[in-house]
Amino acid sequence: MSNVLRHIDLLRNYDSLSDADRAALRAELSEMNLLTPDHANAKTAKNMGRGFASYILHLAPANVSGVNMCPAASMGCKAACLNTAGRGRFKAIQDSRIRKTLYYLKVKDLFLSQLFKEISKLRVKAAKAGLQAVVRLNGTSDVPWEYIKHADQSPFEAFPDVQFYDYTKVFSRLARLKALALPNYHVTFSRSESNESLALQALMLGFNVAAVFNRIPTEYQGHAVVNGDEHDLRFLDKGDGVIVALKAKGDAKRDASGFVIQLPSVESEAA
Repeated sequence: MSNVLRHIDLLRNYDSLSDADRAALRAELSEMNLLTPDHANAKTAKNMGRGFASYILHLAPANVSGVNMCPAASMGCKAACLNTAGRGRFKAIQDSRIRKTLYYLKVKDLFLSQLFKEISKLRVKAAKAGLQAVVRLNGTSDVPWEYIKHADQSPFEAFPDVQFYDYTKVFSRLARLKALALPNYHVTFSRSESNESLALQALMLGFNVAAVFNRIPTEYQGHAVVNGDEHDLRFLDKGDGVIVALKAKGDAKRDASGFVIQLPSVESEAA
């Protein structure tokens, strides 16, 4: 059995472990890297050319780990999830994300301590390279990080010079985020086949809304559109209350749930 699978098994049974076994597991887990650097992701690899060093935390989405990490995920969202895109299609990557998720859930104090240490190091590394450090904590999850604190501080409070950004489908987070007005945390609401009305409300609140299309439109239902495939740096999107259009990829190309907005072909519109 690999160390990753052994760790998963131990974490699933963490509450029943002896103190000695817990201490040994914690020591091994603390050697992990939690954040994925930008060069490991085709889309975020482009960010360095724009002056940013990007890092992403990939947890196991929805119920993949046995615990729902995406409470507002729709059926269409789950079917088209980018969790299995790119390197994510490999079992080793999936197992690694499950281990990170269980680590977060079962040994949260150590997980957060390690996460904060990694962010502290990467911001220094980025600065030395003349880059701005940016972190996406919900690469494949939807955790309300504004509520998660280590040493009485959220990641955004602890690292005011780091730019954080995420997507969310949890509409109830938006009012809280608007009230907090965190200057270094940008959140884009994600539209699905089951939350169209909430997406419209998010636009009215001034949040940008990401939506998946069969092709990138120039506008949608009277709203300005930005091409979200050009880069992953959502905090650079111009305007408030705009549509961030993403083109369907992978399994999403075969979507029939309504998760992917099907626009008529350019030729049909011109006819």
